[in-house]
Amino acid sequence: MKFKDPKYVGDPINAVRIFNEKEVDEILVLDIGATSERREPNFELIRDIASECFMPLAYGGGITDLGQMRRLQRIGVEKVAINSAAFRNPDLVRSACDALATSSVVAAIDVKRSFFGKYEVWIDGGRTNTKADPVQHAVNLAKLGVGEILINNIDRDGTMSGYDVALIKKIAESVDTPVIACGGAGSLDHIQEVTQKGHVEAAAAGSLFVFHGRHRAVLINYPSQQELEALLD
Repeated sequence: MKFKDPKYVGDPINAVRIFNEKEVDEILVLDIGATSERREPNFELIRDIASECFMPLAYGGGITDLGQMRRLQRIGVEKVAINSAAFRNPDLVRSACDALATSSVVAAIDVKRSFFGKYEVWIDGGRTNTKADPVQHAVNLAKLGVGEILINNIDRDGTMSGYDVALIKKIAESVDTPVIACGGAGSLDHIQEVTQKGHVEAAAAGSLFVFHGRHRAVLINYPSQQELEALLD
């Protein structure tokens, strides 16, 4: 929760198999500790996950160069998400967009509010405050040619209290690039709200599809196709 006190919810391969059965649209795997711990992607684990996935797989965490991105694609990752490296090295983003399909490059932005209520971009798994404005950062990333921009409010991550619709909408209205909402989903109503009011192309959720009930028991779940159609109609 809020990138702190992670909770073990089971083997990722088993989770992927369950999500396969539930016909999930896409799986996004983010290793939020990789960059701060100076680890590169765990290619062996990611290969195992990709081999089980029946749906598109996106991965982010510890990516620092184009070679890693190419390797991830070779083992079955459809989209690569860049966060800290995108902030530190915009040329890497430009090179990735030139070398790979634009739709394969996702720029991820982690955001927190300061003590005074100002939104700021954080990197290194939420450990380093860049002081940068997330809206301007998103605009810069869009100009580099990324296929999608993922916005995650760290303060809402894992809380299941709802997305930061106001921030997400502001960013979505500032760029032509598709925006993905992330951080805070606790109900299908939250997804409906952000898709209707936030002007986003997609909504990502973690805890919503893993925990059940007020005691947060682990129970992997996903809406039926009928529920999704009603939700997004």
